[in-house]
Amino acid sequence: MEITVLAFGIAKDIFGGATVTVGLTNNATTADLKASLEEKYPKLKHLASYMVAVNNEYAEDSGLIAERDEVAIIPPVSGG
Repeated sequence: MEITVLAFGIAKDIFGGATVTVGLTNNATTADLKASLEEKYPKLKHLASYMVAVNNEYAEDSGLIAERDEVAIIPPVSGG
């Protein structure tokens, strides 16, 4: 299945755009998605932390991803 991932903040710079398409197997987890993204975009590993949101909710690494889910990468945010 192919998943479109939305990127925010520094993730947009790492991906080179606001979205990226990732091919995953059926029954893929959030951890599978992260591993795939980090393989394709090694700079993502250098972030202090980042979260994955699925359907507007933060997702655990064990959470399943379905083909029609809305998936986003949320990088660390600093304020001041």
